[in-house]
Amino acid sequence: MSEDVRIGEILGPDARGANTGQAFEKDEAKVRRRFWPTLRKAARQVPFTRDLVAAYYCAMDPDVPFRVRATLLGALAYFVSPIDAIPDMLLGVGFSDDVTVLMGAIAMVASHITDRHRERAKKALED
Repeated sequence: MSEDVRIGEILGPDARGANTGQAFEKDEAKVRRRFWPTLRKAARQVPFTRDLVAAYYCAMDPDVPFRVRATLLGALAYFVSPIDAIPDMLLGVGFSDDVTVLMGAIAMVASHITDRHRERAKKALED
């Protein structure tokens, strides 16, 4: 095991290899483009919409550690992708796998989702 990887962490403190950075940027672009339209479709099926939007703002915050942003962007990319374990078009169950992935990711990095992210989420949802 590499010395610079902490016990219990999937990524090291700054695991931005060439491929990791490219995948991160690709996920970030996809999430920026598809997040709001997907949220509009799924809002009734996601019981924690405000937390989800706060997680989105956390993932887009350059002051948040890379590993946290990468975790959230991976989960958000799964959420916005129409092709996943359970197709999103299936009424009632289509977003259930997405909800599970998002809940896990948000729980893992909850301490990094700040009041500022939550306030932005509240304001965005009010508009």
